[in-house]
Amino acid sequence: MSLKSRVAAFPAEATAVMRRPMFREGLVDAVPMAIGIAAWGLVAGVAMAKSGMGMPMAIFMSIVVYAGSAQIACLPLIAAGAPMWVVWAATLCVSLRFMAFSFRYRPFFMHLPRRRRIACSFLMGDTNFALFFRRFSEPLPGREHVDYFLGSSLSTFGVWQVSIITGIVAGHGIPTAWGVGFAGTMALLALTCTQLHNATTWIAAVVAGCAAVAAYALPLKLNIIVGIAAAVAISVVAGRLPARAGREP
Repeated sequence: MSLKSRVAAFPAEATAVMRRPMFREGLVDAVPMAIGIAAWGLVAGVAMAKSGMGMPMAIFMSIVVYAGSAQIACLPLIAAGAPMWVVWAATLCVSLRFMAFSFRYRPFFMHLPRRRRIACSFLMGDTNFALFFRRFSEPLPGREHVDYFLGSSLSTFGVWQVSIITGIVAGHGIPTAWGVGFAGTMALLALTCTQLHNATTWIAAVVAGCAAVAAYALPLKLNIIVGIAAAVAISVVAGRLPARAGREP
């Protein structure tokens, strides 16, 4: 099929997907998350506006990058004139979780063509990841899990773009006294708590928080990297403990 034919057929295919029950179910399940996503997107947009980045570039970045935590992590570094390797390292560390997400998603999407898998990977996010694995514990035949993923992720993507662009446009017009930043932080904290399923994840989260606070005085927001490294180290050690215990007499 030629590119022109694919473009012409896209509206009909998109309409057919949106009519499927699992797409609508994913869409509805993502609605309760909209308030937290909107708060965090507004915070990210205001931060981008106040960083000195021009509005066209900020909007372009919000659409292309689609990673709020990475954007917030790299903006102070860019504004402070940090070396590019520091910006890349911070962004990489913050975004490493998407690699773990990809491994979890692989059994559900490995039957799709590569270009579709790449397109789906762009839509990955924390909220739709939590929703997806709350809904599906193992791969199902057919397209149910793909439809559900698209419904929840497109809903999240839409809310995020509207809120972050609103924050960019509003910029300095939103007073600091409104506490929007705190609302976004609380939204992320609530999302993090939904991912703490066992003792290991709780310990890793507490250690990461303590390490980040202890290293707060480090320049260029390097305390973020310290916290991430501490959480990864704790998780690796905890993962090896059962195996060692099993080998002991």
